[in-house]
Amino acid sequence: MPGQNLRPPNLNITPQEYHNLTMSMTPKPNVIRNSWRAFLVGGLICAIGQVMINLLTMAGLERIEAATAATAILILLGALLTGLGVYDEIGKFAGAGSIVPVTGFSNSIVAPALEFKREGYVMGVGARLFTVAGPVLVYGIATSIAVGIIYYLLHF
Repeated sequence: MPGQNLRPPNLNITPQEYHNLTMSMTPKPNVIRNSWRAFLVGGLICAIGQVMINLLTMAGLERIEAATAATAILILLGALLTGLGVYDEIGKFAGAGSIVPVTGFSNSIVAPALEFKREGYVMGVGARLFTVAGPVLVYGIATSIAVGIIYYLLHF
């Protein structure tokens, strides 16, 4: 019978020995490199957004309208790049630098929805998109109401 010559595992290990073993096997993160990557990619995304705002302002939009349009364009680009699989590669390279800008919000909404593509575009992607976006929108709206009330009370 196969496996008859296998010996039972040795479970006589102390917590300190286990800790030492896990510490020796755990890869050491390169904090400096990861921080620079996050800073550069996050800064590049924000710089692209600022260039969009400047171009839209020069095209005749008011500053606030240009900022709103640039935000919408960045969200669209984030969703598009997520759908094409590019944003995942950016995220692997940049870490938090790809999560913090508004494109990270777009990615966090679209990526889970794409996992349900095999169930169809309406019942799969569409339903999952609203399932993920719902709590984000509820939290955002509730927070904006709370901030508005606090602002009103402080400036009353």
